[in-house]
Parts: sequence; structure tokens; C-alpha cells
Amino acid sequence: MSDPRTWDLSRTALLSIDLQNDFIHPEGAYGRAGQSAASIAALPDRVAPLVAALRAKGGRYLSAQFTLVPDHDGTPLIAPHLKELRPFLAKGDFAPGSFGHKVVDTLHPADFVIEKVAYSAFYQTRLEYIMRAVGMHNLIVCGIVTNGGVASTLRDAHLRNVETVMLSDGCAAFKQDVHDATLLSLGTVTHQMTCADAQTWLEGAA
Repeated sequence: MSDPRTWDLSRTALLSIDLQNDFIHPEGAYGRAGQSAASIAALPDRVAPLVAALRAKGGRYLSAQFTLVPDHDGTPLIAPHLKELRPFLAKGDFAPGSFGHKVVDTLHPADFVIEKVAYSAFYQTRLEYIMRAVGMHNLIVCGIVTNGGVASTLRDAHLRNVETVMLSDGCAAFKQDVHDATLLSLGTVTHQMTCADAQTWLEGAA
């Protein structure tokens, strides 16, 4: 893996995973169900300065947002394992165009939104097409949850020879030990950097 400090930042995108209202906002699907964590709620404010710093260098901000596609009667198409894990999910949750589906206000608007129906932002989405179309070669990745959407996206990027930086404190899980174990397991597929170190890198790049 090449040193990120050699990257052309105009060909680099920051990709956030699932930092959307239904996961984070108190009135979103998870908030209404009492499913929240302070470590997750803190992420948008921590990541927003990096979005601004990267854009100042010509890079882009991409927001991958978990999506429940509504059936003809509005009932969301939910995978059986997810329905079992999250029985509170209902009509309108994570629906395209809804309040809950939108990226949180702190990060709005993204340059591009990628609707995703599974963990990885690459699986059956337009992410690769967008990256090619606007000349993005590298990704800085953050979001939730560390062991789910973030890990799956980083592994898929690695398989596609897309180099990545994982923001170690720009990601979170519902349990700290799960987050920490995932950082360890991903050490061979991605660079890891704190948000503070990434800010220094981005602002200091020529």
C-alpha cells in the first residue's frame, strides 16, 4: 500500500458509511427505538472538518446511505436476518427521499449519494461508476458500524485495488471492544489514521 501522503488529493474522496438520520437523529428509526450510542452520535462533527479540508484540495465527499426499498404498499424489503435483529423497522424507515434516509445535517450535502442495500458500499451500487466518472482513485472511509458497513466496504475496496485510509476514530460500533477488534483485523487491508492526523495531512498537503 502506498503512503497516503503521496496521494493526489484531487483524486481522493471521503466516503462516509450510513451517517444518516435514521441511524443518528433522535427522531430517526434507531433513535425512536432507543438504539443509540454516544460514540456514534459524535462522528459527524468529527468528520465534517475533514470533508471541508479535502474539498479545498479538489477532492470529493461521497455519502453511502443504507436503503430499505419500499414494496408497492410501502412495506420495506428487509433481509430476514435484519428483520430478526431490528424488529422495530417499519414503513418509511430508510426509504429513499425520506428524512431518515438523508445524510445528517452536519455533513449535508454530499457531492454524491450512494444508495446501498447491504453492508458494503460497493455491493450492487453505483460507487465504482461515480469514482471512475469523476476520476477518484483513493478513499478515506468513516462511518458506522465499524465491524459492519465500514469493514465490508474497506475489504471490497482492497479486492478492487482501491487504496484506502480508515479514520480510526471516525468510525464507531455499538460496543467499543468490537470496534477495537475490527481495527486490529483490518490492519492489513487499509491504512489507519485518527481524524486529527488526517486533518493535519489534508491541510498540509501541497
